[in-house]
Amino acid sequence: MLHTNNPIIKHKAGLLNLAEELKNVSRACKIMGVSRDTFYRYQELVEDGGIDSLVNQSKRVPNLKNRTDEATELAVTEYVVKFPAHGQHRTSNELRKKGVFISGSGVRSVWLRHNLENFSKRLKALEKRVARDGIILNDA
Repeated sequence: MLHTNNPIIKHKAGLLNLAEELKNVSRACKIMGVSRDTFYRYQELVEDGGIDSLVNQSKRVPNLKNRTDEATELAVTEYVVKFPAHGQHRTSNELRKKGVFISGSGVRSVWLRHNLENFSKRLKALEKRVARDGIILNDA
């Protein structure tokens, strides 16, 4: 009999307990609305790693081939601190003039990775840079 207070795996543990109680895997799976393959996968996880191994593990691996290179990411983050009011497409166009080629959606992806996706977060990044480096701000 498996006991847990974790609401994420309570259903899975309940399935295993029901099968043990009924002594019939097929009936337990039919009652719980789960396939027998899923039941045996859960059972194997519990046997190998205990009840805590039933928590969902993310199998998704980031596709680094689609990520921009470090130099481009650095250029985007430097530009966004200097001009926090510019949007993703304007940032893309201005960087293109400087020889850094990245699309507007690529700029957005970099912003998301660095927690700079909206104007207020970009302003906070500028404030941190001013406090750290002692930059004097002007109207430009």
